[in-house]
Amino acid sequence: MKRKQLSLAIHGVLAVSLLATMPVMAQDAAAADAGGQKTTTLESIKVTARKREETLQEVPVAVTAFTADTLDKLNVRDLSDLDAQVPNLTIYAARGSNSTLTAYIRGVGQSDPLWGVDPGVGLYMDDVYIARPQGALLDVFDVERVEVLRGPQGTLYGKNTIGGAIKYISRGLRSDFNGFGSLTIGNYGQRDIKAAVGGGLGGSEYLRGRISIADLHNDGFGENIVTGDPVSDKDVTAYRLSLGAYVTDNFDLQFALDHMKDGSGVRGAQMLQANRNVPNTPPLESRYDVRNGMPNVNETTMSGASVTANLRASDDWTFKYVLAKRESDTETNIDFDVTQSKIADVKAFYDDEQVTHELQAMYDGGGRSRGVMGVYMFDGYAGGQVLNNFFNFLFGDTQGNVYTESYAAYADWTFDVTEQFKVDVGARYTNEEKHAVVLNRGYSDATYTRPISVAADFDKTISFNNFSPKISLDYQVTPDILVYGLASRGFKSGGYNIRAQATAVPRSAEPFDDEQVDSYEAGTKMGLLDGSLFLNLSAFHNKYKDIQLSVFTAYDSNGDGTEDAFFGDFTNAGSGTVNGFEVEYQWLPSQHWLVSGNLAWLDTEYEEFMFAGVNIADEQEFTNAPDFSGALNVEYRTPVGAGDISARIGYSYQASVVATTEINRAEVPPNGRPPISQDGYGLLNAGVIWNINPAWTVSLQGTNLTDKEYLTTGYNLNRALGVYTGFYGPPRQYSLSVRYNF
Repeated sequence: MKRKQLSLAIHGVLAVSLLATMPVMAQDAAAADAGGQKTTTLESIKVTARKREETLQEVPVAVTAFTADTLDKLNVRDLSDLDAQVPNLTIYAARGSNSTLTAYIRGVGQSDPLWGVDPGVGLYMDDVYIARPQGALLDVFDVERVEVLRGPQGTLYGKNTIGGAIKYISRGLRSDFNGFGSLTIGNYGQRDIKAAVGGGLGGSEYLRGRISIADLHNDGFGENIVTGDPVSDKDVTAYRLSLGAYVTDNFDLQFALDHMKDGSGVRGAQMLQANRNVPNTPPLESRYDVRNGMPNVNETTMSGASVTANLRASDDWTFKYVLAKRESDTETNIDFDVTQSKIADVKAFYDDEQVTHELQAMYDGGGRSRGVMGVYMFDGYAGGQVLNNFFNFLFGDTQGNVYTESYAAYADWTFDVTEQFKVDVGARYTNEEKHAVVLNRGYSDATYTRPISVAADFDKTISFNNFSPKISLDYQVTPDILVYGLASRGFKSGGYNIRAQATAVPRSAEPFDDEQVDSYEAGTKMGLLDGSLFLNLSAFHNKYKDIQLSVFTAYDSNGDGTEDAFFGDFTNAGSGTVNGFEVEYQWLPSQHWLVSGNLAWLDTEYEEFMFAGVNIADEQEFTNAPDFSGALNVEYRTPVGAGDISARIGYSYQASVVATTEINRAEVPPNGRPPISQDGYGLLNAGVIWNINPAWTVSLQGTNLTDKEYLTTGYNLNRALGVYTGFYGPPRQYSLSVRYNF
């Protein structure tokens, strides 16, 4: 694939940002013996990526972690802000939503948020898997750290995930009284309040609690020029409540509740060309303004509860049980044509519920072997109804539920062959059943009360079984240099397309297969220059088969020879190969300066992509898989009075990317259009943080300082509906924050 070089821009005397995508590290200035001069070394933070506490430089896997301090320095407000800070991670808000998650790692992911389709990247909040993307673009507040694991996961915990996992870890319970409060104001009417308080209840160290809240608002990047409603605004309220009972030194119970309500309006899409059905309605000048005819409704609520029991049965064995329940509801209006005309007006309702059980046994006898084994159960459903109005003439719906039952057993064990050489073996067996109940009908009018046709009506069940092994070898060449090799398998079950149009396209009611990735990786983690430079390298080769793809497909709904409708087709495209190379670095040239960042390359290729019985692999490209991306962050820090001040500047670059999946062969003149894509672009961010003393902090942050226009996704429904629209990333933003810690 075409390679593009990383463009670097560093302006000013003060420079930026602790940590790009590298294992998050902390700066430790220690007094040296020679001449009383101060030297600087890097200190690796501890993570639990392998279900035991290790430093990032000791873990023979590709993982990036961010402490709470680093997230503040990088101005990470929600998970999408991690996009440039992790190699080969693409993460953003899905199309017209503000809080629905789309995530890809190393070219593997899923952009379809409808029920019946599983995500390719797993999201965990405090060891609990979040199955649906609605509301999953989590806002970052009162966290301990965030970890991003690249590559298939499943032998260590939770649900099997094929592309990788994002772990959101809330701040833990302490016995001492502590907390914080912060206020942020910024342009576009930004006004955010975050706060948390915790400690021993009634002064007890055995009963502890913590409550965290976030109230986040802005007035939107644009408006509906017809109604004056804000567009791409934010109106989110979230809280988390944790309680812990430390019954003995060896046994504790943890209870957690969380809730999020997103009352934001719709996200603005810009016409990339005028809709031929309303030729006198040209694209608006602003990339965020709209003239939507549908009401400004886009609401999501998400809630969860869990109980965790930890038992240290002996010096060697520890057991953990997690019971959790989660649910979410969404109501949203999707005006595909973004005009006052009723060309493609869709009202959607989503709801889901899940219950999970997980039991883990962890062994570490202090000898030459240690590991974890567990069983996992997932029982949930996701469903809803989507009401479609095309041209105010064709009325139909998609409705039903998909019920999922998944049972799995896993184990992962490390053996010390010598003091330097270790072997890690793991495996996961999964049995998963999908039961789909689908009823898609046509109606006489927009009341959707009198059915006149049936597009699909079925009640079907299919089961999937999978065995996914893993083996890794690592060798500690020196105390500061680790090399490793890893082979693993990832699996994601198949299911049914709930958008099926079985009458017009009979195959659409048949199940799609599970997809699988066989991943091979080699890497090294190095501490150089007396601990002042961390350099981590990884190369990988992935064999990807039965790739699940969601494609909007036009069809003739009334037999007149004209493609006048579309449906969301879901199919297994075939197979492909993903090769890549990743560099993560962090360098402390002196006690004041920190330079960090990452470089990432991807080479993706379809080997088979079947369409209408023909292999069109040479015509298709992977979605959300830029062939190059990278970031450079520089920070200057110096003591001031009772605290310190740090200034940062950061630049990230991404090569051209295809953002939507289309069958290029079908996009023929006069109405065919290429997939939504974005040329290579760079973003410049900066910030200054003044820690006045241990209690007070003031920060000034800026993102996308050059106000770069860049697309993240869009809709290509031009053949059937004349819709060709794109959603843009946020504009230039700046904010001022004040925080008080106690």
